[in-house]
Amino acid sequence: MGVKPVQQLFKVIEEIFTKPPIKFEAEKHSLKAWAMYCLRDKGFKVVYAEKADFAVEPRNGEKIYFKVTNSSDNLDNKLAWIVWDNSTNSAKVIAPQQ
Repeated sequence: MGVKPVQQLFKVIEEIFTKPPIKFEAEKHSLKAWAMYCLRDKGFKVVYAEKADFAVEPRNGEKIYFKVTNSSDNLDNKLAWIVWDNSTNSAKVIAPQQ
């Protein structure tokens, strides 16, 4: 069996944050604004989300709701997360657990 489309999508999103188009600088922009910019820069449709920081709307499939944070403590596993680690200056993408 092949890889599910959602898993493929998360691999692409992980790659974006492994090599982002601009580096995250907390003094210049918020983590949320940076994450949204990185996704839009790579052609993702990023939309408003009432129950999350934003949502990514794939061409074929359901919206994926994202939250951003600086701490990997107490994450709601129903949402996708972009977690910034200040010690490594890198972001980690965590897929929702269905």
